[in-house]
Amino acid sequence: MIQSHPRISKAVIPAAGLGTRFLPATKATPKEMLPVVDKPAIQYVVEEAAAAGLDDVLMVTGRNKRPLEDHFDRNYELESALNRKGDAARLAKVQESSDLATMHYVRQGDPKGLGHAVLCAAPHVGDEPFAVLLGDDLIDPRDPLLQRMIEVQEQHGGSVVALMEVAPEQIHLYGSAAVETTTDSDVVRVSGLVEKPDPADAPSNYAIIGRYVLDPAVFDVLRKTEPGRGGEIQLTDALQQLAADEKVGGPVHGVVFKGRRYDTGDRGDYLRAIVRLACERDDLGPDFRTWLRRYVTEEMQQP
Repeated sequence: MIQSHPRISKAVIPAAGLGTRFLPATKATPKEMLPVVDKPAIQYVVEEAAAAGLDDVLMVTGRNKRPLEDHFDRNYELESALNRKGDAARLAKVQESSDLATMHYVRQGDPKGLGHAVLCAAPHVGDEPFAVLLGDDLIDPRDPLLQRMIEVQEQHGGSVVALMEVAPEQIHLYGSAAVETTTDSDVVRVSGLVEKPDPADAPSNYAIIGRYVLDPAVFDVLRKTEPGRGGEIQLTDALQQLAADEKVGGPVHGVVFKGRRYDTGDRGDYLRAIVRLACERDDLGPDFRTWLRRYVTEEMQQP
């Protein structure tokens, strides 16, 4: 029997990381503001939340993250200059980011891990289910993962995580989920989770990627969660407690994602994401693909 649960309207985006893998570029520029083609990575994430109907976005930030707030605010001087020039196309691009959603900000303060960052959202979220989107994972808008996760949460209650099958030797880079099949081919029941396990100890090769829809019961669990791997408060550890005891906050389900995902948290994957997205752009793709083919061909001919 299909149950009815509160409609989700709030998204939380943790963005307090230092971006050390991208130094020195991130010495004075938040890693979330690094461009992916011609938009900062964080804008893709906010666009995804807005497309899923989440028009209330809380960004959890830290020191030196003021450019994030500025990007989603109005820039009247720039807009006025573009308007005087009659540059309607660029004016629309500038205004787009400030019209996506109602933005809110809170500082994490101490970098105590993803679980702690999510806990910082408790006063804003209140007693409602909510989504968490990590900025390193960009999901192609043609593959609406978040909408599907919201549907599953509204049907079953509890929490929902996004899962993707990875090569067994890669599972140590992710949280890993123990799963049971359900009547839906793309939905599994999660019975346990482990943060970045050794491949030999991983319960499966289903990796948790950066999308969550969470029951507010997770806040009480996080308040009691001790630091785990890396000395940080891990969201995976809190979800493990929810999965182990359904009475705490309902069941934990996983949506198995087989669509297009772009990882911008690693330098190599960041570059690959730019190339893939540029190739698919109507305005850039034709010329860029032609150049790329020529470049690759010339490189292969080098001794």
